[in-house]
Amino acid sequence: MKHIYKTTGTCSSSIEFEIDENNKVHNVKFNGGCNGNLKGISALVENMTADDVIEKCKGITCGFKSTSCPDQLAIALSSILNK
Repeated sequence: MKHIYKTTGTCSSSIEFEIDENNKVHNVKFNGGCNGNLKGISALVENMTADDVIEKCKGITCGFKSTSCPDQLAIALSSILNK
């Protein structure tokens, strides 16, 4: 199932992603933000479990901001999994 999460506090405006029946993350696409870095994050998290992505990305900050695109992905996944 495809999900779209509207980000806050980042250069990207939203994240599109899918979670399969085995709780694995697929087809992550950030809209806006640092294109190369976000393509890299998307490639790295492909086929990881949502729990593993949350564990690795939660709490990452960007410069002076209190969040980041990876942190927003963790928040999005947590909201879908009700964690």
